[in-house]
Amino acid sequence: MLEHITPLPAARRPLRDALDRVLAEDVISPIDLPAWDNSAMDGYAARAADVEHAAPDHKVTLAVVESVAAGQFPTKPIGPGQVTRIFTGAPLPAGADTVVRQEDTEAAAPGQITVVVGRDARKNLRCRGEDIHRGDVVLAAGTALGPAQLGVLASIAHGTPLVHDAPRVAFMGSGDEIVDLDRAEEILAGRKVATSNSYTVDALIRRSGGVPVDLGLARDTKESLREHLARARGTDLVVTTAGVSVGEHDFVRDVLTELGGEIKLWRIAMRPGAPVGFGVLGGAPWIGLPGNPVSTMVTFELFVRPVMRRLLGHRLPFRRTVPVRVAEPITLGPRLRHFLRAVVTPEGADGALAARLTGPQGSGILTSMTRANGLLIVPEDRPTVAVGEVLTALLLDDPYHVAEAPF
Repeated sequence: MLEHITPLPAARRPLRDALDRVLAEDVISPIDLPAWDNSAMDGYAARAADVEHAAPDHKVTLAVVESVAAGQFPTKPIGPGQVTRIFTGAPLPAGADTVVRQEDTEAAAPGQITVVVGRDARKNLRCRGEDIHRGDVVLAAGTALGPAQLGVLASIAHGTPLVHDAPRVAFMGSGDEIVDLDRAEEILAGRKVATSNSYTVDALIRRSGGVPVDLGLARDTKESLREHLARARGTDLVVTTAGVSVGEHDFVRDVLTELGGEIKLWRIAMRPGAPVGFGVLGGAPWIGLPGNPVSTMVTFELFVRPVMRRLLGHRLPFRRTVPVRVAEPITLGPRLRHFLRAVVTPEGADGALAARLTGPQGSGILTSMTRANGLLIVPEDRPTVAVGEVLTALLLDDPYHVAEAPF
């Protein structure tokens, strides 16, 4: 799939509109940061030679030549026996290589201060350029802009970063039995099935950095499918749920072909989610997901999310996988690659990760996804797995903070 995907075009956006966007160019700093040597705390800018031997039984009294607050600049250098009253962030005067913290001083005669301990000699300074040097690449192309990255850009006055557009992702469900929540009475009476997929897919698109475009619910007819898919014109990615299997009412592939689309793959030897399709419709990629709620979510994670991340310009499209110790015996049926909903937690003295299934793994048990923070991957040649065996898990939302690497 990713062979057919390239990042979307880029445009300059104000910083406040750039959260979670991905840089399309390197950002080079035009300044040093800090721009000058400055104080890390309130106190007195001094010479280490004057204060390093100060002690309660050997106090040092020095002359205060001026006071400098943050936002001001010193007008006088300091020489032997002199200090400048200084506040956090204020530039250091020439001659200073130390800031004595305020609590290590005592009041003396007017215009003087007494230093009672010399522990701060050559400390409490922020040196010019210690964070960023002029000419440094501070953020590389492909970097996702989180709160910290936006702060860095603001600190160098880079107010309109060049970022890839967010993909507009059209999504559509289908099925005569599926209705939206405006028909709650029929759902609660058991006559119809709620379109839970519409809400989970909308949320998954948003959480993956896209802009959802809801095409609505199509009926199980070619005419209805054709009408709904026509609304996807101009979007960057089309995602359908249901209608891609082999039933008599699964028309999505036929309609896509009739509309000029090209099917590039259909069906994958996996569970849940075997009836996955991929192709191109009107110049935009199309991904067809199965309709069972769990299958929809699992295949979205495995296929739609990486495609969206590539459209967004991310360097790492896939979630991280980690080795896990299986904490319970597992017996599977068909020889397919299985993605089992699991809870991954650190266990034991060594902190190694262990995986336990969330319970029954049926593709219609959506509550299993509410408990899972990972997908345990069981290869197709492993119909049984014993306790203690090591497999791989793909990490989802992780309340235990075991996913430290970037996704």
